[in-house]
Amino acid sequence: MSVSGDQIAALRRAMAADSAPSSDFDLNPETVLPETRKLRPAGVLAAFLPGRDGLELLLTKRSSKLKHHPGQIAFPGGKVDPGDDGPTGAALREAHEEVGLPSETVELLGTMPPHETVTGFLVTPVLGLVRDDFTPVPEPGEVAEIFRVPFAHVTDPARFSVQRRRWRGQWRLYYTVPFGPYYIWGATARMLRALADRMAS
Repeated sequence: MSVSGDQIAALRRAMAADSAPSSDFDLNPETVLPETRKLRPAGVLAAFLPGRDGLELLLTKRSSKLKHHPGQIAFPGGKVDPGDDGPTGAALREAHEEVGLPSETVELLGTMPPHETVTGFLVTPVLGLVRDDFTPVPEPGEVAEIFRVPFAHVTDPARFSVQRRRWRGQWRLYYTVPFGPYYIWGATARMLRALADRMAS
């Protein structure tokens, strides 16, 4: 089996495993969240593509002009709109809008438990394999850059570290998994860490 074939098999095994939902507050258990909070459903696409040395994960750098998470590293995705088929439909639609990925080229591997963000979204990570070549086209209003990260970098728990910063007057711990000039942190890193933990189990 090829490197990509081994990695695809590992992803399939990981998706068959169980794991708990995650949140931006996992490393900060002292945070008290109001039970009456309303979370907006969203979906993001963790799209793996064949690369030179195996699979690669497609990520974006968000536009600095966006209201939520400007300039941060993110999966393609967004909130669930009324016409979407749930979070999976939202993830595929947004991936097409943000990076030009045709939905029909994506083989869905499944979804992971939802992730709650500090900005009030309940995000479902959708994993998929991109089977056909495509030329990424960034949506200029939302995406500043599109790049790829090697499979091994985002599926190995040892690559992740915990850092902290001040947020709303308190210290907040969060996961990071930097790659070259790209500082992958926060919700994106936490969802990737959940996948890496599944890969290692």
